[in-house]
Amino acid sequence: MTDKPTLRRQMRSTRDSFAPPSPVLVDPAYRARLAAGVVVAAYHPIGSEADPAPLVAAAVEAGCRITLPHVVDRATPVRFLAVDDRGTLEAGPFGLYQPATAAPELEPAIILTPLLAFDRRGNRLGQGAGHYDRAFAAHPAAWRVGIAWSVQEVAALDADPWDVPLHAVATEREWIAVA
Repeated sequence: MTDKPTLRRQMRSTRDSFAPPSPVLVDPAYRARLAAGVVVAAYHPIGSEADPAPLVAAAVEAGCRITLPHVVDRATPVRFLAVDDRGTLEAGPFGLYQPATAAPELEPAIILTPLLAFDRRGNRLGQGAGHYDRAFAAHPAAWRVGIAWSVQEVAALDADPWDVPLHAVATEREWIAVA
């Protein structure tokens, strides 16, 4: 396998050059997990990241509570903070838009995560700071869904000991359930 920094550069380039024909799919398996009060952690896409908006819209329609990651720096664990009714966000590090520090922290039941690459075994390659790997470990009961474009799929990714696999991946072409 290609080393992770090289693969990250390659996959950013692939993702940046992709023009998605449609948004990511919302699968019945996802809708079945949505109900009033369920906390769904989403994200505000940066650059060419796949946008979780269709999944967030389905969650809002079902009465779910939405959180976004709040990042301080590379080392501090991410916190999932509630989005207020106005959707007010502030600029954060790394080009993120996130809830204000004082927003309530909520325990996510579903975590929608961006990524650079994924395989069908549920492995994902992130940006390299480990924010989502630590968040997955901190919220082990959460259902983990990668949000990606189909061009971000690779044949196989080598998992490190700290990597936590995804339960599913949503792309513009298909919903991939990981066994």
